[in-house]
Amino acid sequence: MKKFSSLSLVVFGLALSLGAQAQVSKKDEEFMMKAAAGGLYEVQAGNLAQEKATAANVKSFGAMLIKDHSMANEELKAMASAKGVTLPTDLPADKKRRLEKISKAKDFDKQFVDEVGVNDHKHDIQLFEKASANADDPELKAFAAKTLPTLVAHRQHAQSLKKTDGK
Repeated sequence: MKKFSSLSLVVFGLALSLGAQAQVSKKDEEFMMKAAAGGLYEVQAGNLAQEKATAANVKSFGAMLIKDHSMANEELKAMASAKGVTLPTDLPADKKRRLEKISKAKDFDKQFVDEVGVNDHKHDIQLFEKASANADDPELKAFAAKTLPTLVAHRQHAQSLKKTDGK
């Protein structure tokens, strides 16, 4: 009888965990995928800034992106894993092309600040605002709301860099 009870508990626990994983809505999963790809992009862009930027404050901005987005990526990865969602581990082709284009820019610092700091963060902010208001999963909604101020701060920082021509 004890073996049956233990086995029943294991099966029940497995069923509960599978049920929790299945409850991630399609839109929440889509947000996770986009947020993960965006986070990977920001870290790789930050690394690129460390290599190619000439201005110290642009290099510093790149370091900030690496630090902040790496932390958010790890948190999202753990949450996705707990919910049975497999996130991308490599950049989508379009984001790879964007990084390649930025890396070859004549005025890297200015291009980096415009593309990564201002434009990309504008899209990230919209994505996270939508998720913080409309995500079905409360944990995911809280993650989006908690991450949003950092994204806004990154964009504001980039806008201030842009006023000094990214220098």
